[in-house]
Parts: sequence; structure tokens; C-alpha cells
Amino acid sequence: MLGSIALAKLALHVVLSGRYGYWIDELYFLACGDHLAWGYVDLPPFVAVVAKASRLLLGDSLLAIRLLSAVSGALLVFFAGRIVRELGGGRFAQVAAAVAVFVAPVYLAFHGLLTMNAFEPLFWMTCTWISIRMVRREDPRLWLPLGLVAGVGFLNKYSMAFFAIALSVGFLLTEQRRLLFTRWMVGGALLALLVALPNLLWQIEHGWPTPELLRNAKLYQHQPVTPLEFVSGQIQIVHPLTFPLWLAGTVFLLRHPSAKPFRFLGWTFLVLFVSFMAMQAKTYYLAPIYALPMAAGAVALERLSARPRLGWLRPATLVTLLVGGALLAPYVLPVLPISMLPKYLAVLPMKEVRPETRRMGEVPQIFADELGWESLVSEVARVYESLPAEERSHATIWGAAYGEAGAIDFLGRRYGLPGAVSGFQNYYLWGPGDGSWEVVIGVNIPEEFLKPWFDHVETRATVECDYCMPDRTTMPITVCRGLRVPIREFWPKVKCWTCDRPDFVRATRVPSASSADAVP
Repeated sequence: MLGSIALAKLALHVVLSGRYGYWIDELYFLACGDHLAWGYVDLPPFVAVVAKASRLLLGDSLLAIRLLSAVSGALLVFFAGRIVRELGGGRFAQVAAAVAVFVAPVYLAFHGLLTMNAFEPLFWMTCTWISIRMVRREDPRLWLPLGLVAGVGFLNKYSMAFFAIALSVGFLLTEQRRLLFTRWMVGGALLALLVALPNLLWQIEHGWPTPELLRNAKLYQHQPVTPLEFVSGQIQIVHPLTFPLWLAGTVFLLRHPSAKPFRFLGWTFLVLFVSFMAMQAKTYYLAPIYALPMAAGAVALERLSARPRLGWLRPATLVTLLVGGALLAPYVLPVLPISMLPKYLAVLPMKEVRPETRRMGEVPQIFADELGWESLVSEVARVYESLPAEERSHATIWGAAYGEAGAIDFLGRRYGLPGAVSGFQNYYLWGPGDGSWEVVIGVNIPEEFLKPWFDHVETRATVECDYCMPDRTTMPITVCRGLRVPIREFWPKVKCWTCDRPDFVRATRVPSASSADAVP
């Protein structure tokens, strides 16, 4: 039964994978896959490797690049059931936990896209499963595989470190601390460090760009949430109907006598919950942990429903979760025509807790950022072809952010477009390209930002996207000639690592200079 639920989740994502279009972050991850390295400004290398491997083995289709995320989701469902079994649960508890994980909106969203968030819950729950087996077997040697998984998880997303710290605190606060103070734990920690070391060396070599980006994100992007909003956000992302289950699971781990050997897991969850709430973290940052309290809650529910006259709780729980999951699914899965989503959102009885300052459009951001790319690239290609042949040979295509640049790099190949440049995130480190910047096609960069820097600026086309995010509903395509400063002086001004706005935007007038120099 557990395997069937996991396969059903996999099948759901496979069937829906071709709807709408490529997601903005997917385009960026694909670009990172074309520039493999041990790190990037805003992410470790794992998802870039997945992107590259998916394309090499499966191709460029939406299904191809999203398949491994869907497989990760199926494995998460399976691991939730296995954790239930390790906690002493029977068949119903395994099914209940698997269904709860299946219908959680945040997991439905993650596992339908290529993103490191799709793999993060699997890394956390694999470490959880290993730690439970370590406690049950009294075998500290299992710190070694746990360290290996944690190290690879760190290469997927840095928040793995928060989980590792919380898990260690959980051990310290319980009798299981005896397993912590062993040479095997030291060995596991060193193994994790060894796996993560190449990325840390990359950070050092590039001047620790990720901390700079995180500081900018806190200043310019993150919307602080109150403790009440944070709690409300957690209830939303894993579905309001699963709230009693994971709340009961937390209490079960912390209070029930039979869960005493696993008390450290209750503390792990509580430490993470309180820490992220205190840090005013984005609501989905805690998402990777919820399969654990859901599993524990399923065990508690199974025992409660075994009492006389309470057996009805079992079918009622499963039906409620499945129906409730289906009702919220269109919020995170592309099951409705895009034009119907505004009406669907209007009847939802809850309002999303927004952890970012970015303005919302008429449809959920996850869908808005999948729209408009094909039309944009097609129009850029038309403008590019309209240039004289001698200009096309050295023209530079400059994207406002990694979405525009990534779309040109990935979708533009069929039109014969050159690779794009951008100052956004890791695109900045990849540089201004080989062009002279004598002729530049600006993509989604308003004229008023370009005129101070170029002798001649002309908007050649505008792409409209009704349901895109507000900053992409109208995307100008501009031809610029005569950069007024050398490119080596201009390029640092386009840098934007989750900034408020790049320096070139702030300029109102730039003194004329000799023609733009090629990059030395």
C-alpha cells in the first residue's frame, strides 16, 4: 500500500509536468548546469548537477528536467511510512502518514518543479530515519552514513546545517546523548565536512558571496512575519487538515512514554520551529521537517483509533485528507486553465502569508513565474534578426534578471540566439560575455534606466503577459548603441545579488566617454 501511494504521487507529477511552462528558477538552474562549479552565489551545486544530468540522460522537456524531483517526492512518501514503522506504527499509521505527506501543498509544489527544495525534505528525512535506527540498535556507527547524507544535503541547500544542529541539540537534551559522545559521531561530522569542503573552498575563493546575498535578501526582499503569522503560515503550507496530525505527533514525541527513546526527535522539531520563528524565516524554510511529526502523529492516531468505538477515525481521517488535498491542489498544481485561477483564489477561505515584499499578480507566484518565456524569447529573436548582419555578429543580449537571461540561454538556442548576460545572481560572475557592448539588446530593462549609459536607446518591442508577476506583465525589448563608459567600468554597476536595484539604475546622467572597450 505504501508503495502504491508513492507511485501515485510520482504519476501525478509526471502527468502534470507539461502544463504551463518552464519555471523561472528552473531556467536559472539549467544555466548553472551549463556552468558547473562547486558553488554559486545563491545556491550550492547539487541542483545544477541534477539539471545537467537530467538533460544529458533524458532531454530538455519539462518532464525530463522535473522527473527527479517527482521521484524525490515519491521517496519522501515512502520514507514517511518507513519512519512510522521505526516508531512502532502499523499499516494504518503508515498509510495515514503517506497520505498526509502526499496532500501537503508545499510538497505538491516542490515536487512538481526542478528545485533544491524538492530534494531537501528527502535529505532531512533520510537523516531522521538513520538516527532512529541508530537509537533502536544502539549502533553509533550509523553516524557515518548520517554524516554522508548530511554532507550531500548541504551541497543541495545550506539549511541542512540548521537541521544538523537541531538534531544534535535533540540528542543533547535526552538520554540518547550517550550516542553523541563517541568517535563515530566525530567521524560522521568529519565526513560531512569533507563532502561539503569543496563548496566552502569555493565560497572562500569568491569572497563569501552567499552571506552578502543573504544580507541583501533580509534588507530588500524578506517581509518580516510575526510569530502568529509564522504559525499560520506553517498550517497553510502543509494543509490545515494535517495540523491536528503533526501537532499530535509533536506531543507524542515529547510526552508519550513509548516514544521516550525518540524524544530527541521531538526536541529537534521544536528547536527548528522556534528558531525559524525567531529568525522570521520564510514560512517554507521549515517544510522539510514535517514528514517527521506527521509520521509520529499517525502512530498516535492509530493507537487512539484502536480504542472501542473510535475505529471510525481511520476512514474519516483518510477521506478528509484526500478530499481536502484535492480542494487545495489547484493552488500548487497546474490542474486548472490559468484563466480560471483568479476565480479559484477568490473563493479560497484563507489568505497566503507572504514572506516576501515582491508584489503579487492575479495567480500564485509559482504559476506566474512559469508564463511568458516562450513569447519573450521569440520576440527577442525577431529583434535580433532585424539588426544588420555586421551588428548581429557582435551584439550582446542583456537580461534584467536570471529569468530573462536563462530563458534566452535555454529557449533561444532554437532561434540561433547568442548566450545572454546579466548582473543578477551568478550571472554576474559569468561576466559580460565576449561582445564589445557596442550593440546591446536589453530584455525587460526600461528605457529610462538605459538612456544615461548609451548614446542611442530604442524600444523595439514590448511583450505582454497578463498573468505574469507584476514586474513582467509588460517586458520591453530595447536596442542600445554606444556604451558611454568602458565595459570593465560598467559591468560592476550591473551587479545585483538580491539587491534593491543595481547601481546603473541609480544613475541620472553619465558623462560621455570614448567608445566602450572590450573586456581585457
